[in-house]
Amino acid sequence: MGMLDGKVAIVTGSGHGIGRGHAMELAKHGAKIIVNDLGGSVTGEGSGRAADETVALIEAKGGEASPNFGDVSNHEQCGEMVQQAIDTYGRLDIVVNNAGIVRDAAIWNMTPENFDVVMAVHVRGTWSLSHFAAKYFREQAKAGAGINGRIINTTSGAGLGGNFGQTNYATAKAAIAGLTLTLAQELASSGVTVNCVGPAGLTRITATMPGAGEAFEPDDIPEGEFHRMDPKNSSPLVAWLASDEAQYVNGQVIRCLYDQIIWMKGWSERVVIASGDKPWDATKLGARMAAEVFNVSPTGINFPKA
Repeated sequence: MGMLDGKVAIVTGSGHGIGRGHAMELAKHGAKIIVNDLGGSVTGEGSGRAADETVALIEAKGGEASPNFGDVSNHEQCGEMVQQAIDTYGRLDIVVNNAGIVRDAAIWNMTPENFDVVMAVHVRGTWSLSHFAAKYFREQAKAGAGINGRIINTTSGAGLGGNFGQTNYATAKAAIAGLTLTLAQELASSGVTVNCVGPAGLTRITATMPGAGEAFEPDDIPEGEFHRMDPKNSSPLVAWLASDEAQYVNGQVIRCLYDQIIWMKGWSERVVIASGDKPWDATKLGARMAAEVFNVSPTGINFPKA
């Protein structure tokens, strides 16, 4: 028995790289997969049949999968993707929002079009597919189906810490973390968990960075062998989050870097100062901010905290 036997999953952007690794890992554990990929370039241009390649790899290992060539930035096509899972396999249990593109440039060189298209694929795509999946999950819950639904979103180090030249991509990935936290609250009563993973790997996208090297596909590295930049390193984490074992995990951001799994702690109160029930005075605030918050002298030179 596989840990995902009987479950049906959609994995977006699974024609290559990290998404292909996720699709293959979920299928390995028994899930039936809708392999979604528009088949375009890393900048979101063009189309192709990359999804067919992933389907073939899954079927060669005895799994079940069907291709989908929809554009996640198209709201209606996301609805069609959910319906394809239901029509083909009779149900939907797992959504992995992984599709993404990059169009990097410093903000003074970035065009509004290149900002908008990256946001559309990452944020709108994640939101739209989650929208249709959520409607299905709620209908099933109201009908007493007793589902254990899963939505697993994708963030990145750029979204959690910023990255020069990626005001579009980093903003999108940060937004996905916020979307995850809200979806986790909205869908908990329907038996659905929503979490966010931050994977790493040498993929077509990361290979665009100077000096990164040539991209890997998950099937380039034999099963059981470890490479720090293997795109499928995070896929076992995704499979576990998709399983019934992980029902208690909700609204979390978990990174998988190389051989490490890192449970992230989001924005939290670091230092609190109070005005003492009276209005703040901007002319007096500087001394307190320097001494009590940022631990610097009023001139900006660090000094030891008492």
